Amino acid sequence: MNYYMILFLKGMAMGIANVIPGVSGGTIALITKIYEELIISLKSFDKEALILLKKKQFSNFIKHTNLYFLFAIFGGSLVSVFSIASLFEYLFENFPILIWAFFFGLIIASVLFVGKRINKWSLECIISISIGTLIAFSLSFLNKGVANDGLLFVFICGIIGISGMMLPGLSGSFILILMGNYELLMVESIVDFNITLLSIFCLGSIFGLMSFSHLLAWVFKHYKDITLAALTGFILGSLSITWPWQIASETIIIDGVKKTIEYEKYLPKEMNQENIFAILLMMIGFFVVYLIEQFDSKKV
Repeated sequence: MNYYMILFLKGMAMGIANVIPGVSGGTIALITKIYEELIISLKSFDKEALILLKKKQFSNFIKHTNLYFLFAIFGGSLVSVFSIASLFEYLFENFPILIWAFFFGLIIASVLFVGKRINKWSLECIISISIGTLIAFSLSFLNKGVANDGLLFVFICGIIGISGMMLPGLSGSFILILMGNYELLMVESIVDFNITLLSIFCLGSIFGLMSFSHLLAWVFKHYKDITLAALTGFILGSLSITWPWQIASETIIIDGVKKTIEYEKYLPKEMNQENIFAILLMMIGFFVVYLIEQFDSKKV
C-alpha cells in the first residue's frame, strides 16, 4: 500500500508540473525514476491486451498493462490538476516571480540529476543533448496563438499537449500556450468544469498517449543513453521559458480580457525583498529535487 501511495504522490507532482507552463510532468517522472516504467506500461495497451479483455482474463490484463501502477500515477495527476488549477491561477496572477523562481530551481537540479543517469558520454550523446537544448530553447521565441474552442482543434491540442507532457523539458502546457488554448483547457474548462471540452481534450490525450508511448519505448530500449542526453537537453533548454524575471511585452484582448502573448526577460537590478525570496525559492526548488533523488537512491 505504501508503494502505491508514493506512486500517487509522484502522480500528483506530475499533475502539478503539467499545469504549469514551462514545466514538464515528464521531468518529474524522470527525476522520480518512474519515467521508463510509465512509457512501457502505456505501450502495453496493445493487441495482446485487447485479446485478454475479449477473453475476460481480467487479472492477466491488469498484470500485462501494469494497471495498478497507471491508476496510482494518473489518479494522483487528476487529483492535483483539479485541485490546484484555481490556486495556480491566483499565484501566477499575484506572485509570478516567486513561482517561476521555485520551478527554475527545480529544473536546474533536474538537468544535473537526469544527466547523471547517462552511463557513457559519447559524441552521439553530445550531439543529442545539443539538439534537445536547441529545440526547447527555440520554443520560447515562437509566437503564441489565439484561443480556439473548436472540438477538432481541442482534440488535436490533446494529442500534441500530452506528447509534450511525456517529454521531459518540453512542457505540454507551454505547447498549449503556443497553440493559444492553455487558459481555455488547463484553467477555465477545469474551474468551470466544462464537460464537453474536457472530454474531447481527454480523448485526444489518450490517443496521443497510446500512440506516442510506443515510439518512446522503442527509442529507450535501443538508444537509452542518447535518449537520456536528448531529454537532458530538453530540460536545459526549457530554462529560458521559466526564467523568473520577465515582464509582459505584448498583449492582446480576447473577449474583453487582456492576455499576455510575449514576455521580455531581464536581470534584477536590486536585491529587494521579492528578489531575495525568489533566490531562496530557487534554492528550495533545487533542494526538493536533491531530496527526491536521495530518497529514490536509498530505495534502489
